[in-house]
Amino acid sequence: MVLKTNKRNIKKRRGAQFNLRKKQCRFCLEKIKRIDYKDVKRLESFIRERGKIISPRGSGNCAKHQRMMARALRKARFIALIPYVRM
Repeated sequence: MVLKTNKRNIKKRRGAQFNLRKKQCRFCLEKIKRIDYKDVKRLESFIRERGKIISPRGSGNCAKHQRMMARALRKARFIALIPYVRM
């Protein structure tokens, strides 16, 4: 007996099955044209505990919005709205 699986939707990893769903860019869904460096609450959701910027793979951002977000984060850090490192 042969079992057929849809390889696009199911991925086998060490005996377990996971549903794969592509993350969608939050900024594209909300149709945001520009990312403001003064919007600290939104920017902090893209920073890890130690202050590193989350990769596009982890955040789900598209390349365009990831660049804009990183640029806004750097600007907010420079102006001291967001700390460089959290201890």
